[in-house]
Amino acid sequence: MQKLFCSCIVVLLMLSGCDDGSIVTVYDKSIKTTPIECLRVSIMPQDKQIEKSIKSLYSFKDVCNYSLNITYKSSIVCNSPYDAAQKNLSAFPNSYLNMEIRKGMNLEYSYYIDLQHKPNSQDIQKGWQQITKDLDIKLDIKGE
Repeated sequence: MQKLFCSCIVVLLMLSGCDDGSIVTVYDKSIKTTPIECLRVSIMPQDKQIEKSIKSLYSFKDVCNYSLNITYKSSIVCNSPYDAAQKNLSAFPNSYLNMEIRKGMNLEYSYYIDLQHKPNSQDIQKGWQQITKDLDIKLDIKGE
């Protein structure tokens, strides 16, 4: 059974070779049909470039039930000998970007992508475009 599962994962990875590698997870299906009137934003760790990028795309509120939580990490080093072959044969990711929509403390939606560079404004914009494509976010905002 485990071999079948692993084989399915490998086939799915090969078939998804043309996508951007992002992973979208909807934890609460009702979020796809519920209009989101406003969002707060939280960025961890703090980063002025990421903050400027996301705030240029949407007018965030200080008080709102829904929040966009952006987390990232860069310069990740993996010393595991099990990954040595993959690191040598491919562009092994050393960063990630995670953008989550939460209602209160409940995780409703997640956009995650592995990167080979520190997340930049293009990565933020790409993630935001995916979020607004998937969810009904009221765009009374800058530039849209």
